[in-house]
Amino acid sequence: DEIPTVVGIFSAFGLVFSVSLFAWICCQRKSSKSNKTPPYKFVHVLKGVDIYPENLNSKKKFGADDKSEAKNKLEMPKNSLHLDLEKRDLNGNFPKTTTKMQSSPDLENSSPKHFAERKKDSVSPDSLKSITSLSSEDKQDKLGTLFFSLEYNFEKKAFVVNIKEARGLPAMDEQSMTSDPYIKMTILPEKKHKVKTRVLRKTLDPAFDETFTFYGIPYSQIQDLTLHFMVLSFDRFSRDDVIGEVLIPLAGTELSEGRLLMDREIIKRNVRKSSGRGELLVSLCYQSTTNTLTVVVLKARHLPKSDVSGLSDPYVKVNLYHAKKRISKKKTHVKKCTPNAVFNELFVFDIPCEGLDDISIEFLVLDSDRGSRNEVIGRLTLGSSAEGTGGEHWKEICEYPRRQIAKWHMLCDG
Repeated sequence: DEIPTVVGIFSAFGLVFSVSLFAWICCQRKSSKSNKTPPYKFVHVLKGVDIYPENLNSKKKFGADDKSEAKNKLEMPKNSLHLDLEKRDLNGNFPKTTTKMQSSPDLENSSPKHFAERKKDSVSPDSLKSITSLSSEDKQDKLGTLFFSLEYNFEKKAFVVNIKEARGLPAMDEQSMTSDPYIKMTILPEKKHKVKTRVLRKTLDPAFDETFTFYGIPYSQIQDLTLHFMVLSFDRFSRDDVIGEVLIPLAGTELSEGRLLMDREIIKRNVRKSSGRGELLVSLCYQSTTNTLTVVVLKARHLPKSDVSGLSDPYVKVNLYHAKKRISKKKTHVKKCTPNAVFNELFVFDIPCEGLDDISIEFLVLDSDRGSRNEVIGRLTLGSSAEGTGGEHWKEICEYPRRQIAKWHMLCDG
């Protein structure tokens, strides 16, 4: 009787010890996880609310060495959620009576050098009055002013961009004579960080007050970066209207003394219609016996800039039409960062009718963009009603079936 009692006592002690050890290990893991830096690329502060996406999967930080980062990781205090209780209208704008940007302790502590630059670049009330007195032609050329601030946090190795507001935007909606503006920002040249603000409805003076914090960017690399702001107006029924852009090279920008306030005039976007669209080399073969059309997308050359960085990620979308109705579509793979792409991809289309009289084929060269809609670089149409080299190429295909015929074609506007 004593042996089972002793075994039971030892089993109970062993069970209690195992449960205690397991609970201690779990607590240690939880505490170690809470002390680590959250694995986010950037933090977005919207109208005074800090949003920390701590549940995102860890990704390689921008320009940072994993080994050096592991040694130099600093404990970040867990920020509590705080709200901005400033009174604004339904669009998120400040009241019209408040013409000056609200100051904060950080702004008051900025150096005289920063305020001098701010004063130099800012738009004074007198200049605003002079703008309102301009002729209608001059008003059309004015696209407004963008106000923002730059800051670098050395403790957290974080680059902070605050998009404050825009003033004097043109009206993109002719009926309501207003706009629905928002801003897309990209850090060039690598285009890895793409962010955008919320859309503010029916206003020409939007007050965004949104902060984007990018972690893992060394201060030594700031001089090599360029900020690209694209100002757009949301359109529910078609593609969003581009109001203009602002390009800020950070070379020579000194952020070691604190926050830097800046404002820049919004300029017209560098539209590529003024230059060529580039060329596309395609090869086609009509098989009359099987009633199929073989299309080979070979090369593209001299493609224009997709944006100010000069780097485009082209791919080709092929659409087959029968009596102006699209019946099939294909697309090539994306070629990264090149104006001269080599595709060498073959597609076979079944023709639903005898002959190619009612058939046409469209090639769309697009720039792949993960953060927004893919933009059309150029277009090419081949068919019996096509003009120029497109019509000539199609005529040769019809006259010489079973022969693969390749030609270069100039791309037209998308």
